[in-house]
Amino acid sequence: MSGPAPIPFVTLDEPRYGEVVPVAPLVRRVIAENPSKFTYHGTGTYLVGEGDHVVVIDPGPLHDGHRVALTAALAGQRVSAILVTHCHADHSPLAAWLAAETGAPTVGFGPHPRLDDPDADDPITGDEPAGDSAGDAAGDAADGEVKIEESTDHDFDPVQRVVDGEVAAAGPGYTLRAVHTPGHTSNHLCFAFEEQAALFTGDHIMGWSTTVIGPPDGDMRAYFDSLRKVLGRDDRTFWPTHGSPVTDTRPFLEAFLAHRLDREAQVLAAVRSGQTDIAEMVKVLYAGVREELHKPAGRSVLAHLIKLVGDGAVVTDGDARPTLKAVYRAV
Repeated sequence: MSGPAPIPFVTLDEPRYGEVVPVAPLVRRVIAENPSKFTYHGTGTYLVGEGDHVVVIDPGPLHDGHRVALTAALAGQRVSAILVTHCHADHSPLAAWLAAETGAPTVGFGPHPRLDDPDADDPITGDEPAGDSAGDAAGDAADGEVKIEESTDHDFDPVQRVVDGEVAAAGPGYTLRAVHTPGHTSNHLCFAFEEQAALFTGDHIMGWSTTVIGPPDGDMRAYFDSLRKVLGRDDRTFWPTHGSPVTDTRPFLEAFLAHRLDREAQVLAAVRSGQTDIAEMVKVLYAGVREELHKPAGRSVLAHLIKLVGDGAVVTDGDARPTLKAVYRAV
């Protein structure tokens, strides 16, 4: 079976860790030295504005080097707001420190919900690794197991909660408006820089990789809807928290959507061919992927199956809750 539609990924040159780098008018970026299968070269913290009106987007992980770099980058300036796209541990933890240092309010959709996960006892969880090629990008752990689960910052709760369409921050030359884009997480926000027709996309759209959709909080249906929502906008540039900017936004986003639709069609075809459990489907859908990565790949299949069950295209035996161990049948 052929793979899903290719995406024209863009790659970032070697990062200049610890430096504040101008990347657009009124926009600078500082990259944390926390490279991984989730973060590419590291978390890119954006600084928007100047002087007494600087907004920080995704202050990043608890990393001493990044803390020092942000202190230097913000010297002599005033932080007016701290915006957080979502609560994974590579995005939000330094917000508390920065708020305490500057007195600026933290801004976000809300805290990460605590949900019951029926697959919590599964030792390897997550979604398809970077680029939807588990064998290419996930890497090897010393014990032969690969962890594909992003850590969550459950302590983050923004002082100022914003919903879709509200202004999250503004200053001379910039207006940053919240765009709610659930899917990767239910509380994920992008921030639209209206004057530049640019969108800070967090992990919703990344230039280097597909996006992890990990149940129970990750939701494939919501992700499809959010991709279409952004496709209906007129953003000229995407600024992801990880990786390079995307400047040819519409073809890139169309490829992202086609990729997910192709994968969904493959999962549905697998069920219709008589494959009833996720492990069996993964053997076919990820035939070219190392076997030790089949479990994490199964989490991606689960996300698609949850959506297909909701669509009425697939059912589980006994109408059981869709899980990694459920039995699936086509309608």
